[in-house]
Amino acid sequence: MACEGTLKPNPSFNAEADADQLRKAMKGIGTNEDAITRVLGNRTAAERLEIVALFKTMYGKDLKDELKSEVGGNYKTICTGLCLSPAAFDAQALNNAIKGAGTDEQGLVELLCTRTNAEILAYSEAYKAKYKSTAEKDVAGDTSGHFKRLLVSLLQANRDESSSVDPAKVEQDARKLYDAGEQSFGTDESTFNMVLVARSYEHLRAVFDEYRNIAGKDIEDSLKSEMSGDLLNGFLTVVRCIKDKPSQFARVLYKSMKGMGTEDDSLIRVVVSRAEIDMVQIKEAFQNEYGKSLASFISGDCSGDYKKILLALIGESK
Repeated sequence: MACEGTLKPNPSFNAEADADQLRKAMKGIGTNEDAITRVLGNRTAAERLEIVALFKTMYGKDLKDELKSEVGGNYKTICTGLCLSPAAFDAQALNNAIKGAGTDEQGLVELLCTRTNAEILAYSEAYKAKYKSTAEKDVAGDTSGHFKRLLVSLLQANRDESSSVDPAKVEQDARKLYDAGEQSFGTDESTFNMVLVARSYEHLRAVFDEYRNIAGKDIEDSLKSEMSGDLLNGFLTVVRCIKDKPSQFARVLYKSMKGMGTEDDSLIRVVVSRAEIDMVQIKEAFQNEYGKSLASFISGDCSGDYKKILLALIGESK
């Protein structure tokens, strides 16, 4: 499935004009948030990085620091995040998930279980450069047991990315998964780890079909009966991304906004990181699954400039 972002390169992009507009928006008394949103909410990552570099050249000030002192709350979180490269944004999100007391396991699952090899390698490099430590060391130090093993395995960024499918190997892996769970007393988590982390998406889609033939049930149902907690969430996320990644992100967005309160970290992470990749498909999946548009959910759950920039990033700014 070809994927499409809602953020696309601007044919009339002018980094100097944008940098000037941002400077004017923050100069003097008061801040023109609408002008900031018009620029940052409608430029690709490459365009934004060009603006950030030129802003410093033109004014001798760091755009991210200027935004930090001029705006606040979730709006500030998004605006400063948009000043980073995708890899640096993910590295920062990963650090936020593990720093301080407690761990944001959902954040770790999302950043590790949904990213490609190239994306994981890129943010691992950015993490090392910024935090003078490795993502693997910090993630391993903050997690434990089979959940830790799953995350460390994913951080190796070594998934087979070929498109070839060997029916004999498909049957072999489906049987391994069945024997490691449904067919055994207890669960052999290591086998699930080995197969679901190492094999290609194309191969695993075929494995899931074959697994249903052997077990008489979906792999997700087997995981739910064999595991629990963060480990279950991790493996389910891996499986759901293999089946249909936009639907998995639609699920995360829905969960971030349903009920009382908003999980802003999840909402911001998904919108900023997927706006250029597959947000068109995520919006379609959201509408199909929940019967309401993503824009209507954001409008009902968020407000002010925070709402405006989220809507801009998903291509719904009025």
